[in-house]
Amino acid sequence: MRIPDWTPERKPQPADLVDAIRARRGGALINLDRALLWSEPLARGWNVYLKAVRSELPTSWKLRELGICTVALLTGAEYEYHHHAPDFLKAGGTQDELDALNRHVKVDPRRLPAEPALGVVESRVIQYAAQMTLDVKVQDEVFAALQRHFDTTAIVELTSAIATYNMVARFLVALGVSPEA
Repeated sequence: MRIPDWTPERKPQPADLVDAIRARRGGALINLDRALLWSEPLARGWNVYLKAVRSELPTSWKLRELGICTVALLTGAEYEYHHHAPDFLKAGGTQDELDALNRHVKVDPRRLPAEPALGVVESRVIQYAAQMTLDVKVQDEVFAALQRHFDTTAIVELTSAIATYNMVARFLVALGVSPEA
C-alpha cells in the first residue's frame, strides 16, 4: 500500500466506528479498512453506504457481483476482483462465467459478449458495466436493452452498484491497496 496501514496507535478512531466496520466484515479489518480508517468521516460514511449496496439491495446479488467483477477487471483493481469473484460464485455464478468475463474484457469489453457461458442478461450487465466504466456515457441502445430485462428499481440499484465499485476501484488502485496475504 502506498500509505501506512492504519492502526489505533497511529490515528485513534472511535471504538464504535472500528467495531461497526469489524461487525460488517465478520470480525476482522481488511486492507481497505486500514486505508479508510485514516479518515473518520470517510470510514463511517463508507461503512454505512457500502453495507447498503452490498447487502441491502433486493436486486440480484449475482448480477451486482458480475457488474462489480467487470469493473474490477477493467480498472485493474486486483483487490476488488479478489474479494468479489468469490461472492459472485456464492451468489450462484459459475467459474465458466467468470472465465468468459475474463476473456471478454481482454477483447472488446464495450461490445455485447459473445461467450457461450454467459446468458443474455449476464451479457447485458457486462456490456452496461463496461460502458459505464470505460466511457461513463452508456449508449442508448445498451440502456434500452437493459430495460427489457429489468424494472426501474433494479436498473437504479444495478447502476449504483457498478458506479459505487468504480469509486472503490479508483480508491484501491490509486492507493495501491493489495489483497490480504
